[in-house]
Amino acid sequence: MKRPTTELRRRAESRLREHPAKKLTGADRADAQRTLQELQIHQIELELQNEELKLTKAEVDAGLEKFTDLYDFAPVGYFTLTSDGTIQQVNLTGTSMVGVQRSRLVGQRFGVLLEPKCLQDFNHFLTQVFIDDIRQSGDFELLSPGLPPLFVNIAAKRRINEKECHAVVMDISVRKEAELASARLAAIIEFSDDGIIGKNLDSEITSWNMGAEKIFGYSSAEMVGASIMRLIPPDRQDEEKHILKTIQGGHSVQHFESQRLTKSGKLIHVSVTASPIKDARGKILGVSKTVRDISKRKEVEDILRRNEALFSALLSQAPMGVYVVDDHLRIVQVNPRAMPLFNNIEPLIGRCFAEVIRMLWPKRVADAAEKRFRHTLKTGEPYQSPEFVERRKDTRVTEAYEWQIQRVTLPSGDHRVVCFFNDITERKIAEDNKRRVEVLAASNAKLKEEIIRREAVEAALTMSEQHAHALLNQSRQLQKKLREASHQNLLALENQRKEISHELHDKISQVLIGINVRLAVFTRTAGIDAQAMAPVRELVEQSVRIVHDYARELRPAMLDQLGLIPTLRTYIDEIPKRKGRQIHFTASPDVEALDNDKRTVLYRVAQEALINVIKHAKARDVNVTLRLARGGVCLEIMDDGKSFDVDLLSSPQWSHRLGLTGMRERVEMVNGVFSIVSAPGKGTTIRAVIPVGKKVSPAKRSKKGESV
Repeated sequence: MKRPTTELRRRAESRLREHPAKKLTGADRADAQRTLQELQIHQIELELQNEELKLTKAEVDAGLEKFTDLYDFAPVGYFTLTSDGTIQQVNLTGTSMVGVQRSRLVGQRFGVLLEPKCLQDFNHFLTQVFIDDIRQSGDFELLSPGLPPLFVNIAAKRRINEKECHAVVMDISVRKEAELASARLAAIIEFSDDGIIGKNLDSEITSWNMGAEKIFGYSSAEMVGASIMRLIPPDRQDEEKHILKTIQGGHSVQHFESQRLTKSGKLIHVSVTASPIKDARGKILGVSKTVRDISKRKEVEDILRRNEALFSALLSQAPMGVYVVDDHLRIVQVNPRAMPLFNNIEPLIGRCFAEVIRMLWPKRVADAAEKRFRHTLKTGEPYQSPEFVERRKDTRVTEAYEWQIQRVTLPSGDHRVVCFFNDITERKIAEDNKRRVEVLAASNAKLKEEIIRREAVEAALTMSEQHAHALLNQSRQLQKKLREASHQNLLALENQRKEISHELHDKISQVLIGINVRLAVFTRTAGIDAQAMAPVRELVEQSVRIVHDYARELRPAMLDQLGLIPTLRTYIDEIPKRKGRQIHFTASPDVEALDNDKRTVLYRVAQEALINVIKHAKARDVNVTLRLARGGVCLEIMDDGKSFDVDLLSSPQWSHRLGLTGMRERVEMVNGVFSIVSAPGKGTTIRAVIPVGKKVSPAKRSKKGESV
């Protein structure tokens, strides 16, 4: 390294002080003058050399910069490695190959950058590099973070110091892929079912794959070096010249169909594709031909043409309408019987079925039909429609059809949907007319039967009506007699009760009272202790009370003596009081205008009703009202107790309930009206209305019904 000028001067001055200059003589001055002159010359030379050195250094620095750029940005990676694979130096290209910064690479083993499967081969490779000075080369897979492995070629040579080596790493991924692609292409060509033949411009065969052997029967040994004209029939030799001319013009031949000869002399149908073989400069060297045996396809096409002709003939002569749509839902074929359906549409063939169907039928019908066609075209599922009756959109005429669709598959793999249909409009009209006639005939027959039946029923009804009238009259007579008997029984029962009550009250009671008086007299006269006779007299008095109670139960004398109101009040007051139950009695004095029999009826109804309330209703509040009403005197007993279904009164289950029936009979006996109303939550109301004056006729009573 060059020392600074100031440092050199400082050292020179120091040495001069240590060795001072001697005094010069004349000769010394002359020598000094020469020496000074030489030093000046040397100084000039040194200055010139210094300038040259500066220029040389600048050139070296520029060269070093160029070398550094060439080193870092070379298209290959440069690595300096030790014998154990430790990286000493690496250029920028090498760091980009492995995706690691240079500072992290230096000092790291190169082996960690390789695929594990390549590590053993690399160690052997590195050993070979350090054995001698011969350049070694090998292919390896280099790892790169986040990327697939990189195929590289590593060329390395030992340095002079024998401790390091220079390794050049070249990316050969493209070459490897090209080699793999070439291998795959070679395998495809070799094992392709198509014949792949190479020939030069003189029509001499240069390559012959296994597919060509299968098609023509010649082996590769037989055909390589032979003329391709061996495969071409004499009448088609000009085709080869035309193909060659096209290739020389820089064009290819695509799917040229022709005939060729096999080894056995058989003519086969082939499809030939020819393309030029060029060198790197684009010069045409030969022709590559791909030959496909299409004999079977030609046979199928021939059969298909015959079948299509037969299908067209059958289609045109079919006794029903037939049309065909393709896989794009375009109409491609229509037979004569189907043309009237599309009579008003031009053009028809090639037109979209969805568009045509919407011109013929309403949107609802057209949408459903299109959906059916598309479903069958997609799935292959056939469809048969029920009888279809609809008004046409174009003619405004109602028509009827039977139709079905099926999918067919062509040899090409394309699908078609075939629709078969019959116009059954006339048949439906005839069927409707026939059905109407049959319905009319059946209706006439039923009408005749109905007339006969009704006449018979009418006669039977007449007889039944007469019989019913007779039974009704008989029933009314029986009801009348039964009611009269019932009334007579009630009157007789009431008279008997009255007589028995009078007997008990007037005779037996008087007798018992007389006995009690005689006992008192006897006690005094006989000198018997009064206390000893007291139990006997008490029994007699108790008997009197019992007799009075029986007499009042049979018929209270108060009813005849004081009237209805006091009697009812007394009866109500004597009813045993139960906790929480109240009986309210309200009466109008005008009700006493009733005669004795009617007062008795109202008393019995009130008595029976209150007994039912106590026994069955479990009521808390009872209201007994006796008042004048339109048509007579009204007795009304209302309670808030349990209700019951009034309709059950006429059912057999309630036939043993004689209390309510007896009340009704008593009221009707005096031409009164009796009614019962009972509802859940509202209790029960019993109402009896008895006329004051003249009697109400049975006819009027039946018109009034059960209500007041």
